[in-house]
Amino acid sequence: MAPVEAVVLVTGSELVRGGRLDENGPFLARELSTRGIEPARISVVGDRPAALERAVAECLQADLCITSGGLGPTHDDRTVEILAKAAGRALVLDESLEEEIARVVRGLSQRFRRPYEEFEAGVRKQATIPEGATSLGLAGTAPGLVLGLDDCVVVVLPGPPGELQRLWRSALETEPVRRVLASAQRPGHRILRFFGLPESAIAGVVERAGGEAESLEVTICAHDLEVQVDLIAPAGAEGQADRIREVLREAHPDALFAEDDRGVEEIVLDLAREQGLMIGTAESCTGGLVAGRLTSVPGSSEAFVGGVVAYGNRVKVDTLGVPGDILERHGSVSAQVAASMAGGALKALGCDLAASVTGVAGPDGGTRDKPVGLVYLHAAGLDVAHGLELRLPGERDAVRRRAAASALHLLRRVLEQTRRKGV
Repeated sequence: MAPVEAVVLVTGSELVRGGRLDENGPFLARELSTRGIEPARISVVGDRPAALERAVAECLQADLCITSGGLGPTHDDRTVEILAKAAGRALVLDESLEEEIARVVRGLSQRFRRPYEEFEAGVRKQATIPEGATSLGLAGTAPGLVLGLDDCVVVVLPGPPGELQRLWRSALETEPVRRVLASAQRPGHRILRFFGLPESAIAGVVERAGGEAESLEVTICAHDLEVQVDLIAPAGAEGQADRIREVLREAHPDALFAEDDRGVEEIVLDLAREQGLMIGTAESCTGGLVAGRLTSVPGSSEAFVGGVVAYGNRVKVDTLGVPGDILERHGSVSAQVAASMAGGALKALGCDLAASVTGVAGPDGGTRDKPVGLVYLHAAGLDVAHGLELRLPGERDAVRRRAAASALHLLRRVLEQTRRKGV
């Protein structure tokens, strides 16, 4: 059976010009991959009609074509009309869809104290869809659509990521999309995630274990001191993936921290919840990045009490209780201050475990003794104290991201140790 070919077409001139980063292509690629479909390509195209027409025509050559964007009421929202032309379908006004959009728009017109008549043409535009298309409902005023063609199923979704994700769930329940997904063969997928290893160390193990066999795809991706290995094998041929996974487990057991796609912040919160513990943070050079990653996880309040951004020395002294003489003797970027910040966070936040970060992120502020990239971490509480000195490469943003990731992994290691000891 031939693999299902899918193409994701992301539209919007603001994406082509670099004014905004695309979130929809990566989201849809992950959604398809988990269902056994690897996108043949993700295309980003602007709103100019000629370019959009070429891109839509190419997209319709696939078994599954998913578009995002271009569903609004303005003149440059052209996805639906260009799709209808490329598919050879007439554009028709869906009266029930028009009523649904009109209810939303009337509410907006009252809120903005504008007459509904100013919006009426836009409502009719958004309710005009290719003949045979099925509405997925509204996200805002934009309807998602599914259109079944002879050799292609088209899913038309809005551009805002939250709206796209909501209507994508509706698309998965439609008969045309379910039919395409049913013909896909979900591959065997093994994930291993390591911290603190270079890509070359992982690649060397894979090569010595036999490398990438014809039936096995191995991808190795490094980001902010983490390395993710994906082993993908066709359905029914997972044995090679399992063998490589076992070799990697045995080669680097201390660096292996996950075999799923959870972020380290999720793992930290899960470990804390399991043990009934609350954690807190005290950050200087990372400016709240550690706390930000933790609070990005839904339900984080069950295990994260809060954080202190102690960027200036006054906050370190007044809020965290760092002694002034320690700052004078050792400087704000020092192991001693990191330890004092963590201890101060324990008291100030009333948590069980606290992590601190202080360092020189650059580009200025470095000295011979304390160069850019020097970072000190400390974890305190639960009758343990762990301090680390790091020399992190990269520009300012990279140093800050890597310092935050390192702090989260320090918390993870402490929580893993306390779980083993039953503290």
